[in-house]
Amino acid sequence: MSSSGGPQVRSLFEIERKERLAPGHRACAGCGPMIAVRQILQAAQEDPVVVNATGCVEVVTSVYPQTAWLVPWAHVAFENSAAVASGVEAAMRALKAKGELEKERPVIVFAGDGGTFDIGIQALSGALERGHRMLYVCYDNEAYMNTGIQRSSATPYGAWTTTSPFGKAWPGKRERKKDIMGIVAAHGVPYAATASISHWKDLMTKARKALSYDGPTFLHVYAPCNRGWRFDPSLTVEVAKRAVETRFFPLYEIEGGKYRITLPVTKPRPLEDFLSLQGRFRHLLLPEYKEALETLKRMVDEQWERLSGMARA
Repeated sequence: MSSSGGPQVRSLFEIERKERLAPGHRACAGCGPMIAVRQILQAAQEDPVVVNATGCVEVVTSVYPQTAWLVPWAHVAFENSAAVASGVEAAMRALKAKGELEKERPVIVFAGDGGTFDIGIQALSGALERGHRMLYVCYDNEAYMNTGIQRSSATPYGAWTTTSPFGKAWPGKRERKKDIMGIVAAHGVPYAATASISHWKDLMTKARKALSYDGPTFLHVYAPCNRGWRFDPSLTVEVAKRAVETRFFPLYEIEGGKYRITLPVTKPRPLEDFLSLQGRFRHLLLPEYKEALETLKRMVDEQWERLSGMARA
């Protein structure tokens, strides 16, 4: 049973985990989003229908005439994945009511930060407000990686991208990361959570819990991109792990409106341990960017204190 009295959720170890993504796709070595997709699909208790927005995951899994998907899958535009998933869910519900479908399948959306924080947020808001039963997964690699590493509203303060370079005038991106979880929570959804590919059990447990609800649920999954973030492909999981350990990316859930930190970080690592692994942040460790580094540290601390306060409420 969930901690706040939600629906019954079977343990990850009670049923066989099934592979629903074939090997041999075209993702880069060490691709964080593909790790996230595989873990979430394994966590599902039955075969879902997947709706996939344009982005890295779609491109690398569906190069014609081949596909890596072992479940029903639809590629849709950047801006309308939640709207299409709404239609799929409503169609299955109608067919079942007419006796033409024995059982509805769960619906999972996979979309990147560009297709969630920016281009797809209108369709996402509409689907959440209408209450469609679906799990929306944002795999967050913090930029438009598929089209050239341009900044998105998910890109953190101080990060280098091709459209937020660092130099004498700029320290990298000058705006803070958008609070997508706060936006989702404001819709009153039954369940939303953050997760990281580095903490697989936490991620898969949250995915299974999200799929158990009769309503819209949301997962914000930290999924590093080694090409865009400029680190060695062997370090993908370590980078994600350090994001959690430095409180840069807190792990928490919002269930029935109640906040709960699922991995309390009582003794955080220095933020530099996370930044130093990545070329996109390495300039912040130079003396001339000391002020920008302090600004980012303050943002991380403020985010943790705000989250801790909501979890105590």
